[in-house]
Amino acid sequence: MNNQLEWKDEFNIGVKIIDEEHHRLFKIINKLYALGEEEKKSKKACEEGIKYFKEHAMKHFEDEEKYMELIAYEDFEMHKRIHRGFRNNTLPALEEELVRENYSSVAVDHFLAACAGWLIGHTLTEDQAIAGERESKWTDLLPEEELSVMKEVISKLLYDMFQLKSRAISESYGGERYGKGIYYRLVYGRENDEKKWEIVLVWEEKIVLSTIGKMMGFQSDKIDIMLVNATRYAASQFVWRVMGRFPSLESYEMVEENLLTYEQFHEMFEKKKPQVSLLFDTNEGYFSYCVFAPHLLESGIGTPLMVKNEMRETEKYLLNRKLDPKQKILVVDDSMTIRMGMRRLLSGKYEVSEVDSGTAAIRAITLDRPDLILLDYEMPVCDGSHVFEMLRSEKEFEDIPVIFLTSRDDPESVRKVLSLKPEGYLLKYLKPADIKNRIDEFFKKD
Repeated sequence: MNNQLEWKDEFNIGVKIIDEEHHRLFKIINKLYALGEEEKKSKKACEEGIKYFKEHAMKHFEDEEKYMELIAYEDFEMHKRIHRGFRNNTLPALEEELVRENYSSVAVDHFLAACAGWLIGHTLTEDQAIAGERESKWTDLLPEEELSVMKEVISKLLYDMFQLKSRAISESYGGERYGKGIYYRLVYGRENDEKKWEIVLVWEEKIVLSTIGKMMGFQSDKIDIMLVNATRYAASQFVWRVMGRFPSLESYEMVEENLLTYEQFHEMFEKKKPQVSLLFDTNEGYFSYCVFAPHLLESGIGTPLMVKNEMRETEKYLLNRKLDPKQKILVVDDSMTIRMGMRRLLSGKYEVSEVDSGTAAIRAITLDRPDLILLDYEMPVCDGSHVFEMLRSEKEFEDIPVIFLTSRDDPESVRKVLSLKPEGYLLKYLKPADIKNRIDEFFKKD
């Protein structure tokens, strides 16, 4: 490989000890790039050069952290976290690849490309932020505990779906190029909700060939249209399964998808701050999972139950229920728009569940008795009046309050609803604030 890193004035941040070490690291990488093919075949020469680079990188991190602490840099902890990730995860994974590949020229070139990409990206963003020249790219990452959960979910699914044993080597992947890749963007949303999940999966081509390509009996070492489309389908299934592990995301649906060039992908990182940006080493190649969803910082993604945390999370759940018991509302309506609207409107104050039919309502009520049922009066097959009569005929359910939801306000329709003697009725076209006030008033009277 004949690549060389060109030092530019824009890399300087105006702090002598940091700028000098940056310059030195660039020179070390360039010396390694300049090794001839015969020298690259010498394991000893590569080992010494890489060891020298690593020693200077660690010294640089130490000096930079001392400086940040000295000036009381506000993003000090996040910057340290990025250093720690590169030191403890990224570098060891790259070194393991070198050993695994017996320091082949391809492995050495990959090591240098990864380190060079990280060094340039980090210098132009995070290090510039120290001097106040730029805003840090990683200020909006999810907390470490939530990222840890996401890493575990993704690693497990990589194995379940593709038999890939993986480990996360960076939780602040900056969009650097690592070989030829397929960049697939998916956008998830909910009806009448401006909040979106924008997710980008990056598959190194050799992963696709060794997993999906192998399953399809693919013989070529080049990606074609059929394989790209198969990868798209597998990727969408993968994201669906990731999101399915977090109950708060179950109602999201895919609303857009794109195949991106690397340049388009990189531009996303220039314009947006990710909340999740994970890079995994699978031994078959690299895979990254990136999420751009700023609203996640407001409420997080929640914690899925897994074998190692189920006792702790269950105890936490029970404690929260005890400290903040919420009244339970069941919404029964065949319209997804109405159900989702009611959930968004009421879920902050109440525990809201919803079903789309009368028969599903009976099952839900049997399994988890609600404090109030919001029941659509007009549904196919088993309408609201039938459900209401079934409830009133069962001693166990006869006292559960029911408020009918209806879109009709003519006298005859109102008379029919009230003749059943429910606790009340709500017109669907009322303003959301009015609906919420009516329900709040109902619970105040209770």
